[in-house]
This record gives sequence, structure tokens and C-alpha cells, in this order.
Amino acid sequence: MNPHFLNKRIIHLLGYAGLIPFVLLTLACWLVNTDWLRDFIRGQLAYGIAALSFLGGIHWGAVVLRADLSADQTKKALVWGVAPTSIAWFSTMAGGFGFALLIAGFIAAYQADKRLFPWYGLPAWFIELRFRLTCVAVAALMLTVIAGNVRG
Repeated sequence: MNPHFLNKRIIHLLGYAGLIPFVLLTLACWLVNTDWLRDFIRGQLAYGIAALSFLGGIHWGAVVLRADLSADQTKKALVWGVAPTSIAWFSTMAGGFGFALLIAGFIAAYQADKRLFPWYGLPAWFIELRFRLTCVAVAALMLTVIAGNVRG
């Protein structure tokens, strides 16, 4: 089997599997007894923080592997590489705005990836996958906030 095809398949599979907690926690926020609602909302916030933190790592890895990047490109990639984790961490202290900060972080991460991924020579399907994953994550976070306000 072509290793590129296998890698693409595994990346898609794991990417979509990473959405399972987002979707299940969102459903739980709408379906569980309201006594449990706060726990599922906190779980969604925690998972969103972990997922957003993960998104900067590819930039550090790419800089390590791509010796042909300019000094400016390298600096931008490394600085952006820590931004998602910083945004995620700040969302822990944002009180009621934590979800809004996470949502903005996911959107910003996608926008940055769209601009930086071509520098690394990543295939076009990868940014398309990132778009789909971002849409589901953002929708799940938004629906969780709505459930908390409607049901809480």
C-alpha cells in the first residue's frame, strides 16, 4: 500500500476521531439531567483547551524539518506555534468568556495554518481537513454555550 495514502487515511481517521469528545459532550449538554450540565460544560471546556493547545505543535515540527525557511518565516512559525497554547491557557481565566476565547482561538489557528502550511509544503488536503475539523469543533463549542444558557 502507498505510504502516502496510508498516512492520509490515518490522519483523517484520527482527526475525525478527535471530534468524538466534542460531539458527545455537546450532545450530553443537551440531553443529560441539568444536575450534570455543569460537569459536561467543564468537560467540553477542558477538551477544547487540550485540542487547541495541540494545534501549535505542527509549526514547531515543520520548522525543525524545513531548513529552507527564511529567518522571518522561522520566527513567525515558532511564535505562532505557542499562540494556540497561550490562548487556551487564557481561556481558563476568562470566566464566562472562556468558550468565546476558545472559539476565537480555533478560528485564528485555522487562519494562521492556511497562511503558514504552504511554507511547509503540506498537501492541500491537509488544510481542507483542518477546515472541516475546525468547523465541527467551533460548532460544538457554540452549541455547548447555547445549551448552558438555555438549559442552565
